[in-house]
Amino acid sequence: MKILYFARLRQIIGRGQDDISIPPEVHTVRALIDFLKVGDERVSEAFGDLRNLKVAVNQKHVSLDASIAGATEIAFFPPVTGG
Repeated sequence: MKILYFARLRQIIGRGQDDISIPPEVHTVRALIDFLKVGDERVSEAFGDLRNLKVAVNQKHVSLDASIAGATEIAFFPPVTGG
């Protein structure tokens, strides 16, 4: 599965993407975040406050409780502002 990080998240984590295998017990975006945080301080820092985090699964915006079943790409990004 391709995991994409944008903007501030990319800066904190130090990379724009990961290609990883997700364990079968990881079913939701929130569970994926918990999985990604294990053993990686930069990811833990980037996902320290999830209140304004935006997520897209297969290029469709979803909530943190959304299923990731069948997903091939998940993108994380902070809120976008500007005009």
